[in-house]
Amino acid sequence: MSVHTPAKKKITVQTLIDMKRRGEKISMLTAYDFTTARILDEAGIDSILVGDSAANVMAGYETTVPMTVDEMIVYAASVVRGTEHALVICDMPFGSYTNPTQGIDNAVRIMQKTGCDALKLEGGAEIADTVRKIVEMGIPVMGHLGLTPQSIHKFGGYGLRANNEQEAEKLMSDAKLLEETGCFGIVLEKIPASLSEKVSAQLSIPTIGIGGGMCDGQVLVVDDMLGKNNGFHPKFLRTYADLHRDMAEAVGRYIADVKNRDFPNISEQY
Repeated sequence: MSVHTPAKKKITVQTLIDMKRRGEKISMLTAYDFTTARILDEAGIDSILVGDSAANVMAGYETTVPMTVDEMIVYAASVVRGTEHALVICDMPFGSYTNPTQGIDNAVRIMQKTGCDALKLEGGAEIADTVRKIVEMGIPVMGHLGLTPQSIHKFGGYGLRANNEQEAEKLMSDAKLLEETGCFGIVLEKIPASLSEKVSAQLSIPTIGIGGGMCDGQVLVVDDMLGKNNGFHPKFLRTYADLHRDMAEAVGRYIADVKNRDFPNISEQY
């Protein structure tokens, strides 16, 4: 578990709520390992999400459905050890909160085993009772509405969500309900920007967008924004580096140096 220093105050869920009240935007990125978390934290990121997107990025699955609680614990604990400043939020994976009892048991286990600061659950009215019970246990919960990847088989794809009146009304209702149940924030994924603005305006808790327009904050998968996944170019993604190219070139130079007997040279030997 990380220990924050007085010089760099630890961000809490209340910090994010206060940021919304001040009109200050919230920065969030995913991370799944100690080294990346340490870099993000040193750079000053407000929050790190240990997303079940680790299923795609780290494990190579096509969906997030195969991710387990045990796997999330390993990733989240690694991130916590690399973090002093940022708020660390861990996703509860598919099938880990099908009812309040199961949800509480898994939530407590994740918090105890990882030392993370909060959890994130996907869904609205369907999980409201579970969210309420987890919050009553003293565990901060962030909601997630719109495109919810754990329900990808129900949706049949990763298309835009809540782009009709019925879905939009349900999302608005779900957002209000999640706030009432005690959520400290809500991720809005891949929904119309106009809807995100309405939801953000009606809530006192912050919204975090990913393909959701101008919310109170933004989150991206770190490997995507750093350009490691060079074949992934959704409209909402802005890349800030081309690590796929840079890493491939570096590996190529290393291979050449080994083959040419240039590495290790005399100064690199004992």
